[in-house]
Amino acid sequence: MSDLPATIANGNPGRRKGNRVTMDEVAERANVSPSTVSLFLRDPDAVSSKRAERIREAIAETGYTINRLAGALAASHSRTVAVIVPSMINAFFSETLQAMQDVFEARGYQLLISNSNYDPDRELELLRAHLSWSPAALVLTGNQHQAARSLLEATGIPVAQMWELGDEPFHLQVGFFHEDVGAALAEHLYQSGVRRFTYVGSRMHLDHRAQKRAEGFRAWLEKKGCTATIIALEESTSEVVLTQVFDQLAKTADQPQGLCCSNDVLAIGALFEARRRGIDVPGQLAIAGFGDLPLSKLSAPRLTTVRPYPLEIGRTVATRLLQWIETGTLPAEPETVDLGFELIVRESTCAVPD
Repeated sequence: MSDLPATIANGNPGRRKGNRVTMDEVAERANVSPSTVSLFLRDPDAVSSKRAERIREAIAETGYTINRLAGALAASHSRTVAVIVPSMINAFFSETLQAMQDVFEARGYQLLISNSNYDPDRELELLRAHLSWSPAALVLTGNQHQAARSLLEATGIPVAQMWELGDEPFHLQVGFFHEDVGAALAEHLYQSGVRRFTYVGSRMHLDHRAQKRAEGFRAWLEKKGCTATIIALEESTSEVVLTQVFDQLAKTADQPQGLCCSNDVLAIGALFEARRRGIDVPGQLAIAGFGDLPLSKLSAPRLTTVRPYPLEIGRTVATRLLQWIETGTLPAEPETVDLGFELIVRESTCAVPD
């Protein structure tokens, strides 16, 4: 057997490995009460600056870490908020998650994030897995969760839906109506002189928000006596796919045409394909997207698009949920927050003054 002293855990000499530093020990070292340490961990601004500094020093010296499992057992839920998004690489959702994380972390909560890949069955599996960790709240993307409704209604915790507004909300919906996005784009193209319309969307059999934008696009034009061709791509953007789309557009090239894409990535790809074919944009073909990604301002011509508000969605969801989490209440009636969107008109659809 080694004569060396027991392993020192959490930076505290003489402490055997596996024995955690307690809140009482931090309080003793900082010369404050355990309740003051607890308050500091929940809300640092609620503690005087002098006491807060002593507590920070004590935590650094002892290597104290919060035992969130113990807290979850005492409070019947953990200090985590479960969030399910359809895509981890989509810039919209990344910004929303960052905004949510900033708000929740300031109050001592952590996000438990997972990706459903637009699959409702996977979303249900992830939901069950998250609930096993007793989260303080749940955040889902969109409003189509029929398979999970009974499970969600039985959780007893706040449930928020983001990025879409629609029927049968749970406790909170924050976002906008995607049908209105499609209608706004259709109206803009129509007023720009376009009379032949095509909407191209990728994976719309899974991404029902893109499908709703297509429906809004078609419905607005039908009221004007116009017909919109809807092209539903089964895969993400590729040169082969865009070539097929432009081959189809070429069959009706006798009038000014408008191409509305379900996202900016697809629309920017269409701009490249149009340039490759020598098609004048917007003279022969007006192109619009959705998302207002950074590259949309740098494309040639610059891309007309719709700007959602991902940061505001994240902040609003987090702020409202925190109110209910910290008071231990649920709203008497579901709340809906319509943050709207902005149509950004640039040179890909019409001449824009400098």
